[in-house]
Amino acid sequence: MLKPNRIACFFSTSGHSGVDRAMQHLIPELATRGYEVDLLNIRRHGPHLQTIPDGVSVIDLGTSSTYPSLFPLIRYLRRERPAVLLADKDRVNRTALLARFLSGTKPRLVLSSGTTISIDLASRGAFERWLQKTSMGRLYPFSDQVIVTSKGVADDMATYTGLARDHIKVVPSPVIPDAAFEQAYERPDHPWFQPNQPPVILGVGELGMRKDFPTLIHAFAKVRSQRDCRLVILGKGKQKAKLEALAESLGVAGDVALLGFKSNPYDYMAHASLFAFTSLWEGLGFVLIESLAMGTPVVSVDCPSGPSEILQDGKYGPLVEMKDHKALSKAMIKTLDNPLPRDVLQQAARPYAVSDATTAYLKAFNLPATVI
Repeated sequence: MLKPNRIACFFSTSGHSGVDRAMQHLIPELATRGYEVDLLNIRRHGPHLQTIPDGVSVIDLGTSSTYPSLFPLIRYLRRERPAVLLADKDRVNRTALLARFLSGTKPRLVLSSGTTISIDLASRGAFERWLQKTSMGRLYPFSDQVIVTSKGVADDMATYTGLARDHIKVVPSPVIPDAAFEQAYERPDHPWFQPNQPPVILGVGELGMRKDFPTLIHAFAKVRSQRDCRLVILGKGKQKAKLEALAESLGVAGDVALLGFKSNPYDYMAHASLFAFTSLWEGLGFVLIESLAMGTPVVSVDCPSGPSEILQDGKYGPLVEMKDHKALSKAMIKTLDNPLPRDVLQQAARPYAVSDATTAYLKAFNLPATVI
């Protein structure tokens, strides 16, 4: 017999991804609502909880990669019999599907995917593309529900893999703690964020191809040629030296700072004059939502998928074509000159508040909003 109040979360993340941040919010909130939550841990992988709240158990599956965790997962399902098994990303999802089948137990299996799959797989090898496309189209129907972060991701998954669209449900990610909307954040310990300084434009993300920071730096250089301002980029990655060289070649190196990864960028977001989002593809766009929640004006490229839904087709911030640094620079200048009010910007982030998003997750789990 399944334990009706027990939820198992099975992930294998980088430790600093959007999924990590979402689960760091979702798991404690589920426990607050009376559920017993088991975080099934693969060594050297996230998500990592800063503190382990009452009602949450971290269970080490004893492996350092996903596929060898199959038999420990089977043993866990037979022993603990959770009502729900939540998994994320294709390799983990395949393992969860097989484990449920072999265990002989029947928890509600909810598989999650957080990226625009057709674009994400475009640069992969032929076998990897075939494997993920086939598993999603042929295996995911054996789950009880597939959840994704945006309508664009859902439509893309259905079209690309052949998975029935009505088997895919859009569930907002728990991005923003409810208290964050009203919290006052101290200025970052950096001279550019002190009073009476020029406007700071902010970008956040891994310094890799997908985030397309070269377009942001090119756009910033055009803005800088017309007014005094600065650019701060938070994140780490392989392109750091390349981005620094680009800023140097454009003559703006003295006004561009790459400050590395920040586990909580809210103070930078809250005190930036503008947030710029230039990804080539996304599943949603966590940092875009986080900046809106801070009441910071934003500009974004109209990449698949997420930004147009978050910004409601430009209502909460301009959308421009990807890789068009001239259009981006014009949008940046326009937004710096005429920013939307803080309370209006925060409206765009409200659906991604932890409380509302957790209720949506529990609905996908077929569980009540709280344990009676």
